[in-house]
Formats: sequence, C-alpha cells, structure tokens
Amino acid sequence: MQIVVDGIGKKFVREWILRGATFELRTGQRYVFVGPNGSGKSTCLQLLTGMFPVSEGTIRYVDDSGMEIGVDDWYKYIVVAAPYMELVEEFTLREHIDFHMKFKSFKNGMSAGAFEEFIQLPHASDKFVRHFSSGMKQRLKLGLAFMSDVPVVFLDEPTSNLDSQGIAWYLDNVSALSENQIVILGSNVSQEYEFCENIISVSAFK
Repeated sequence: MQIVVDGIGKKFVREWILRGATFELRTGQRYVFVGPNGSGKSTCLQLLTGMFPVSEGTIRYVDDSGMEIGVDDWYKYIVVAAPYMELVEEFTLREHIDFHMKFKSFKNGMSAGAFEEFIQLPHASDKFVRHFSSGMKQRLKLGLAFMSDVPVVFLDEPTSNLDSQGIAWYLDNVSALSENQIVILGSNVSQEYEFCENIISVSAFK
C-alpha cells in the first residue's frame, strides 16, 4: 500500500492552512506529522483520510498491485483514533465492538471478549459508552485502531485524556503495530512518537 501526495493544499475562507505538500507514505513505515498547536497537523491527517477534500493537489491510495483505490473506498483500508472522532454513545461497550466488527474485522480473529480484556475494560462490557470517562473512551478508540485488520492506521494526539497507566499501555501497543501497515501520527509530544522512523514538519507546508 502507498499513499501518494502531490502538491496538496487546504484553504479555509481566505487562509491557506497547508500548501504545496508532497510526499509518499509506504507500508512498513511509521510517520509522524509534527508542529505547534494550530500548525495544521490534524487538518493534514483529515485530508489524508478523506474527511476533508483538498483545495488543490491530489492524494492517491495505491494497493500492492499498483491499482488506485477510489476515494469512496478509502474507509475500507483505514482506521482512525482522534479527539474529533465520535463514538456511538448510545451503545454499550459490547454493542460498540460488535458494530465495529461488522465493518472491520480484528487481527488474528480476536473475539469481542478478548478485545475488552485487551483494552483493560472487561468490567465495562454492559456499560453505555456515554457513561465512560474520557480516558476509557480514548482506550476504546485506540484499541479499535490497534486491532482492526486494515493496512493504514491514523493516530491523532493519541495520549489525549490518558493517565500514566494508559500512556504506558499505548506505548506498549503502538510500537507493536504490524510491519504490514502504514502508521501515521499527528503529535507534538515526543513521547508519543519516539518509535517513528519518519518525522514530517507541517510547518514546511506553508
């Protein structure tokens, strides 16, 4: 899998948030987009996921056979954990997991019960997500990202709302993501991305 980015830019009203960004992201590599708050890290990730359309330039997803994947199908190949991603708060934890698994299977055939153990929330199986703490919600988002069997993983501000134990859990699991995936982070916290081989400053895209 490759994500080929050619001269993309994003303009809101009269302000260019990003412009002239050109790079390639490849399977087996881990990337982090860095920059101060407000520099465009989250906007860049949202463009790469197809959440926002680009104002100029192109983004292409290319599979291992060299075939380009249409933008309407990108969602099948990606998973996203980010502060702006909403959970279905009317579901219990188990219902949320079952709903997610209708669209994306877990690695190695992991069951819903094993997943609850993985995110260290087996006691919350029947609890409504709306009653979760912010840290519990973040564990659920990250767990779905870590365990979904897809080629591209996006993690934006991944340790938001996590306590020290949660951060340790994140670090243990993020570094173990498959070599058959592209891992893409947005962060300005060095602890979150120490394992990344490729650091891209969004400040260069101005």
